[in-house]
Amino acid sequence: MGSEAESGSREPLSRIVHAIRARERFVLSSHARPDGDSIGAQLALAHALRRLGKSADIVNRDAPPASLESLPGADSIEVAGEVTGAYDAAIVLECSSLDRTEVAGLERHFLVNIDHHTGNRMYGALNWYDPSAAAVAEMVHDLVAALGVPLTPPIAIPLYAGILTDTGSFRHANITRRTFDICSRVAASGVDVAAVAAAIYQSGTMGRLKLTAALVDAMRLAAGDRVALLRVDDALLRDTGCPADDMDGLINLPLSAREVQAVVMIKALDGTTRVSLRSKGEIDVRSVAVSFGGGGHRNAAGFSLDGERAEVEARIVEAVAAAVEASAGPPAASEPADG
Repeated sequence: MGSEAESGSREPLSRIVHAIRARERFVLSSHARPDGDSIGAQLALAHALRRLGKSADIVNRDAPPASLESLPGADSIEVAGEVTGAYDAAIVLECSSLDRTEVAGLERHFLVNIDHHTGNRMYGALNWYDPSAAAVAEMVHDLVAALGVPLTPPIAIPLYAGILTDTGSFRHANITRRTFDICSRVAASGVDVAAVAAAIYQSGTMGRLKLTAALVDAMRLAAGDRVALLRVDDALLRDTGCPADDMDGLINLPLSAREVQAVVMIKALDGTTRVSLRSKGEIDVRSVAVSFGGGGHRNAAGFSLDGERAEVEARIVEAVAAAVEASAGPPAASEPADG
């Protein structure tokens, strides 16, 4: 495995550019249950590779969320649990470990790992890890520029979608001048950034609206109203008519209240249970997720749930409440979600 990991180093980028120029057939993938950054980064890079005359396929374990279906090229994403084609290289985006893709067969190819998540396991033949990036879409922007591909709308639109969603619509603490420099270039390329935002945030189903009401109505508060617990299962989705892929971002609803400092969302769907955690400021929910076998960012993390749900729920809420207690200082901006 490679070891090019220095934050801000240009050496990993130059090596990836060389590897791409030397190869023709690529497969791209990202984490299961993809989000705006994973989908946007993949679509932008795939289009850039095709502009260079390369072949580029995207294979993900799950389909894009409904809010991202209008992005250029989203309908070309293959949903599968295994890569079976013949490729010269696999580029894995926004995954701290290869198993997060839940796509088999990627390891059979020359692996390029591009990520910004804390705890990246450096699993590629080439690894570009930049925790200073607000989104992997920022890193893909730099890669596209280094490849000499112009920032056309089919590249710029998904890049903007990735940055917009992974910064919480420019509310998270991970934003830097680099973020706005890239967005300025996106706007200069002719992209209607307001239309992109509207397509993502104003295209939900009526079922999503009904689910929102149901979640808030059943929300449980703990630790002096500082921790909110949300639960969603197959029956609730069925009763509200909300598609499973139209829940993105609902976990953030309780954080709009001044008192709520952290949120636990338990999703028991299709026979599996996932726990997502969100927080404000210095509250470290990643450490909670790691203690349960998961990972993510300081303010956005998750893990799979085993055990008797009621007993485990109590332990999770207790651990998150302890993280809230351990934090210091007033509430601040939060960091991005981890898919």
